[in-house]
Amino acid sequence: MDARIVEWLNAGVGRFGPWDAFMEAVMSDYLAPVTGSLVLLALWFYGNGDQERYRNQLATVMGAMSVGFANLGILLVNNHYFRPRPFVTLDVQPLFYMPTDSSFPANTAGVGFAIATAVFFRHRKLGAALYALAFLWSFGRVYSAVHYPTDVLAGAAMGVAAALLSWGLVRVLGFIPRLVLGAARSFHLA
Repeated sequence: MDARIVEWLNAGVGRFGPWDAFMEAVMSDYLAPVTGSLVLLALWFYGNGDQERYRNQLATVMGAMSVGFANLGILLVNNHYFRPRPFVTLDVQPLFYMPTDSSFPANTAGVGFAIATAVFFRHRKLGAALYALAFLWSFGRVYSAVHYPTDVLAGAAMGVAAALLSWGLVRVLGFIPRLVLGAARSFHLA
């Protein structure tokens, strides 16, 4: 089923140049992660008053933690399981450069959904926009035969789980982020 979905989607590659150009831009290594990082950076400095700014900075810290946990989980899976990319095993036309690491789970989906989930806890609309971007980023990777759909689903699940773990840790160990943010404020970084 995974292979059929990739082949069906990838059959559109090369048929409509503007769509391919759009997909190349969306699935690049820059648009979604840079956008997510800029959102986290903007949250760090945004807020009317100390309390709102503190909550936004906490969301930024959790976004960074979420990306770290997602990448750690994906690294652990990749150390024990290697899945060849669709462009290696299927007769498809890649639209993107050809990564050589494991296809499963999709690191891009893990990062995108980790940031989106962390932001969603604090700002629903902004988080929803980041979810849409993460979905589009992941869809582009399947369209271009860089990932299978299950790679993306697993990566997205790991990203969401990483954000939930981050929020849970902050709720249980809330004094640690307060110490970090307090130290940042003493150096005029927050």
